[in-house]
Amino acid sequence: VQLQASGGGLVQAGGSLRLSCAAPEITFSIYGMAWFRQAPGKEREFVAGISFSGDKTEYADSVKGRFTISRDNAKNTVYLQMKSLKHEDTAAYYCAAKFYGFHDYNTENMDYWGKGTLVTVSS
Repeated sequence: VQLQASGGGLVQAGGSLRLSCAAPEITFSIYGMAWFRQAPGKEREFVAGISFSGDKTEYADSVKGRFTISRDNAKNTVYLQMKSLKHEDTAAYYCAAKFYGFHDYNTENMDYWGKGTLVTVSS
């Protein structure tokens, strides 16, 4: 199973970008979805997560108030709206799925991963 992330690119600091992740091969509505990121030379870290039911979201402290995760079950797609981007947001962004995920997303407990989409924020 491969999740399909897209939407990365080059943006100036203060700008916005929306990432999308399509998951056509899974029963999307029973998976919690999350975004992670990995900057060069750093560990992969949690960014945002949304429960399978869509009513619970979680964010890393570093992105709270700037990033918004949402999902569209009809399109089997999860989104990450990123605003007020900073240079330190530069990373490869990965989406991942957790069976009946409701909270507590980390790199050890996700069931499926997508390939990264690169976000570069110029300062």
